[in-house]
Order: sequence, then structure tokens, then C-alpha cells
Amino acid sequence: MSNLSPTTETRVAVLVDCDNVSPDILEHALRMVAQFGRVVLRRGYGNQGTLAHKWQEALVRLAFTPCLQYQYAAGKNTADIALALDALEALFDQRADTFCLVTSDSDFAYLCRKLRERGATVCIVGEPKTPDALRNASDQFFEWTRPEPPAEAAAEAVPKAVKVEPVKAEAPKPEAPKPAIKRRPRFVVEAVSLLASDTSEGKVGLGVLGQYLKRTDPAFSPQTYGHSGLLNMLKSYDLLIPRQEEGGHWSVSLAPKTDTPVEGSEAPNV
Repeated sequence: MSNLSPTTETRVAVLVDCDNVSPDILEHALRMVAQFGRVVLRRGYGNQGTLAHKWQEALVRLAFTPCLQYQYAAGKNTADIALALDALEALFDQRADTFCLVTSDSDFAYLCRKLRERGATVCIVGEPKTPDALRNASDQFFEWTRPEPPAEAAAEAVPKAVKVEPVKAEAPKPEAPKPAIKRRPRFVVEAVSLLASDTSEGKVGLGVLGQYLKRTDPAFSPQTYGHSGLLNMLKSYDLLIPRQEEGGHWSVSLAPKTDTPVEGSEAPNV
């Protein structure tokens, strides 16, 4: 008999209806599901017209398996059926126990109900247009709103070029190495807000937070942002309050709302 105990880590399947949503939704979906457990299945479903160009780039970059489904007759969407069958197969094979469907199509409401009847947890990541029938068929709905395009900066007047005789430049003197700039990316605050909102104490353990940040970005490291460790990084935020609990472990919660801005707006690749 094996001495290895079975893992209790939640296994998450992320199944994307590429015919129904924009590829811009993918990173948001992965950030949302990282709080539930380890993503073991990443699949995107669509036809030959959908799984190209922007979708191809997004699926490759975020390590999704493209599931191409040809349309055998006009107006028939075979990708939806493939997604539903793969979800049930993953449940029966016990490869996943939590399912994230990235879609706004109410046709998947019945699939959600069947998965939940079998004991699976189901969340939906969709756009504001998602019908109530689909929202209410899931355990949790995460709404994604397409970001507004940035306003175009006003063009600055360019003065006419003046012909200047070239001057021989002197060899630049070597500069002394600059100390690493400590940055405070916004996504850390957003992670604490997301994880702490599900707790009665309004705080999250340092280990849980670090695991979540690694799930959203396997390359995440506080050293990248000029900090010696995650605790050192959290202590630099005005919007976060780290505290040492009884027993020596650390937790972090949101500070009372103030007008103090958080520096940086970097978000991790997922």
C-alpha cells in the first residue's frame, strides 16, 4: 500500500467559449479562479475562424489548449457541445472538481446545473450581457467589463528642425550603479481585497497570499519589484496592514480607505 496520502488541493478546469467572448477576458478569468485552487485544465473552444489572430496569440501565451471544432452545417455550433462533453468527462475522470466557464451564453446554464448536481463547484466569468439564467446557475459569477480605450494624448507641436553642425561628443563617464527602485504594484492590493473578502476576519495569511500570487503569475517574485521578500513588500504599502498573529505567522488586511494612491499599475502575466 502506498504511503502517499491523496492531495486535497482543489483542481480547477477553465473552459473558454471563444466564439462568445473576447480574448481580453482570459487574464481576468485566471486571476479570479486562482483563489480556488490549482488550474489543471486550460482549454479554448471555437471554430477555424475564431481560433486565429488575437485568440491564437492569447491561447498560446496563456498556455491554453485550443480545441478546434469544424462546423458541419451552417448555424450549428459544435464547439459548445465539445465544451460540455469535456467538462463532464473531466468531472467523471476526477481530473477536476471546480469548473470555470468563461462565457456569456445562457445555453450553458443546464451544464452548470448538471455539474453542481454531481458535487462540482461552478463559477462563470462573463460580460455584463450575461443573462440571469446563466448567472444563477453558477455558484459564483465574476463580471468582466471591457476596459475603456485610453484617451489619445494631444499631439505636441513639433518645432521645425534647425540645422546644427555636429559636435564631437566626449566619451561618457561610467555611472555608478543605481539602487533598485522599490515598486508597489496595484495587483497585490487587489489580491488581498479579493482573498480577504471571503473571510470573516477580513484578512488573509501571508502563505495563502503568496500562493495566490504564484498561481496568477508563476514568475512572480518580490525581488523583481525591489523587495527582499513578500513581507517586506507588503510593509511598503499604505493600503495594507500586515500583522503578526499568535503563533508567529503573519496576515495582511486592507487599511481603512484613504486618499493615498498606490504607486505603479503593473499587473502580472497569467
